[in-house]
Amino acid sequence: MPSPRPSPPARDSTPAGKTPERVAAVRRFNRFYTKRIGVLQEGYSGGPFSLAEARVLYEIGQRDKPTATDVARELGLDAGYLSRILKAFEVRGYIVRETSGSDGRQSLLSMTPRGRKAFAPIEAHTMAEVTAMLEALPDGTQHRITSAMQTIETLLDENAEAPRVPYILRPLQPGDMGWVVARHGTLYGREFGWDHSIEALTAEIAAAFVRNFDARRECCWIAERNGENVGCVFIVKENDETARLRLLLVDPSARGLGIGARLVEECIRFSRQAGYKCITLWTHRVLEAARKVYVNTGFKLTKEWTHDDFGKTLVAETWDLKL
Repeated sequence: MPSPRPSPPARDSTPAGKTPERVAAVRRFNRFYTKRIGVLQEGYSGGPFSLAEARVLYEIGQRDKPTATDVARELGLDAGYLSRILKAFEVRGYIVRETSGSDGRQSLLSMTPRGRKAFAPIEAHTMAEVTAMLEALPDGTQHRITSAMQTIETLLDENAEAPRVPYILRPLQPGDMGWVVARHGTLYGREFGWDHSIEALTAEIAAAFVRNFDARRECCWIAERNGENVGCVFIVKENDETARLRLLLVDPSARGLGIGARLVEECIRFSRQAGYKCITLWTHRVLEAARKVYVNTGFKLTKEWTHDDFGKTLVAETWDLKL
C-alpha cells in the first residue's frame, strides 16, 4: 500500500523573521494612536455619553435609517449590549424607531431633534480637537496622514468588496459656510451663466442661518465624500407650521449617487419630527435635477413667476409638501 501523499507546506508570504517585527510595529502604532486620539478617557470628550454610546448615536445620526443589525455590524457590538443602549436612548427621547416597509420584523432607527441637540456639543468638541491636531501640520502632511488612514481602512476592511454608501452626511463644521457660498457662486455661474448676485444671496442666507440658529427646528447637512464636501441642504423656520428648504446643492463630482434625494429626505424627516405641518421651497425651472428630486419626494408645484435677479430671465417656482 503506497504511503500517504504528504500535505503541502502552509503558505507564508511573510519573509522569514519579519513577523515579530511587524507585529511589534502594529502594536506600537495602536498604542500611539490610542493615546494621540484620546479614546482612553472615561467619558467621551467629557460629555454625558460613554464612548460606545457616542459611537452608536453618531452612526444613527449619519446613516439613512439604519437597523440595529446595521449598527451592530458596523461597530462590532454585541447585539444584547446594543439593545440596552438603544432602549436607553428611546427613553431619553434621543431616537425613534419605525417599522421597515420591506421587512416588518426590522425597525429603522433615526435621531430626534433632542438627540441631535444632545450630541451636538460632543460632535463640536471632537471636530475641534481633530481640526486643531491637523491644522498644526502643513497641508501636505495633512494629506499624507489622511491618505494613509484611508489606505489602512481599505486594506483591513473585511467587507471592502461589499457595496457601501460612498458618502456621509454630517452637521456643519468650521469653514463649511464658506464652501457653501463659494460653490453656489461657482457652479451656478459655470453651469447656468448666473452673475455674482447668487453668491451674495447665498452668503446672506448662510449668515442668517448662523445668527438665528434654532437647534430644535433648524438643521443643516453637509454631504462629504473622501474627505471633500460634495453637497449641502438647509432647513430653516419659516413660521411655527412651515419649514423652508434652502440651498440644496450637489457637486458635479458626486452626482448620480443619490445624494440630492438623501438630503431632501433628511429634511422631510427632520421637519416631521420638529412638528412642522409643511415644507416650502424656492427653485427655478432650469434646475431640472433638483425638480426631479422634489417630484419624487412628493412636493407639488404651487406658484410660478419670472425675474432677472441673477443676470438672466428665469422662471422661478414655489414647491410645497404637506407633512
